[in-house]
Amino acid sequence: MTEVVLGVCGGIAAYKACELLRLFTESGHGVRVVPTASALRFVGEPTWSALSGRPVTAEVWADVHEVPHVRIGRQAELVVVAPATADVLAKAAHGIADDLLTNTLLTATCPVVFAPAMHTEMWENPATRANVATLRRRGHVVIEPAVGRLTGADTGKGRLPDPEEIFTTALRVLRRGAAAGADLAGRHVVVTAGGTREPLDPVRFLGNRSSGKQGYALARAAVARGARVTLIAANVTLGTPAGADLVTVGTTEELRKATVEAAAGADVVVMAAAPADFRPADRAEHKIKKTEGGAAPTIALVNNPDIAAEIGAAKGPGQLLVAFAAETRDALENARGKLTRKRADLIVVNEVGTDLVFGADHNTVTILGADGSTRQLGELPKDDVADAIWDEVVSRLAPQAKQDGTA
Repeated sequence: MTEVVLGVCGGIAAYKACELLRLFTESGHGVRVVPTASALRFVGEPTWSALSGRPVTAEVWADVHEVPHVRIGRQAELVVVAPATADVLAKAAHGIADDLLTNTLLTATCPVVFAPAMHTEMWENPATRANVATLRRRGHVVIEPAVGRLTGADTGKGRLPDPEEIFTTALRVLRRGAAAGADLAGRHVVVTAGGTREPLDPVRFLGNRSSGKQGYALARAAVARGARVTLIAANVTLGTPAGADLVTVGTTEELRKATVEAAAGADVVVMAAAPADFRPADRAEHKIKKTEGGAAPTIALVNNPDIAAEIGAAKGPGQLLVAFAAETRDALENARGKLTRKRADLIVVNEVGTDLVFGADHNTVTILGADGSTRQLGELPKDDVADAIWDEVVSRLAPQAKQDGTA
């Protein structure tokens, strides 16, 4: 049984941690809930004890003979703090240990995941941003908060992500383990996902079967590896990965505009979306009607822009581009041509078609590198494919500059 510590801070989102606790316990993990004193003002000790089946306290003075302020952190295989307040982020960054949770954070040698929740002004305050940066440099995963309704009538960035998405991210961090570390910490990555739609009229569109699952798996994996993630999604109906900044688009031109804008400050751009290669030359203002006995209309098409090629041509020093090639025949030959034309560093090749890849939870791909490398992956869950792709990316990223400015 995996030992998980669930730290709960004193924020209005504390009640959502009950659902996160349920997800951990029902999947077979042993969970020790360590709340702050403020958290117990939102959700009481009996609730946490009943849901976890274990004793709960916020004090270092309870069961002193068991030395809980050291033992809990040492025994943990994963620590998740949700919600994480600005106060606890600051204490963790500066090594302050004035209650059981902060002592646990100071003694834990396992992976630590923080899921912040606070008002927008608090999240964007330079002090909080500096504390978050410090924690990320140390290898901790700090999930970006979601945008939405906050306390009262306020809306903005600072909302606790969906508990199920926090749980998914936490499991990915747990699976990678402390040795793997947050190898994308300090990096900004852009991932595109889904399939674009080109309107024929107000009702119909030209599109494809892409579900966005592989792109979303890439985004989740990047969050778990410490990256700041911009996820640009075209017509996807999946839950937003915890910690990803979501940008929704519809057409290929909208995807191009959003990707070019986001790529300007990114370390890595992964073009996992399936943009339509063509669009109707003209869009009908009204629904195209079928006439009895009449001929079917002829739809004239024009080329859409090649977004990956545009990104490849504009790449800055050290920036990496990962393209995708969905092929129905001559897959490797066609992909090698695209790798060169798009000036990509890597291209992920898969064969697609009816009952192949689209909408499935597994994928079979080959990863080709501009350096001539080839890596073939057998059929794997898309989550595992995502980690394999990021492994290839990480091995090619230039080292980040240290705080003193040295490489």
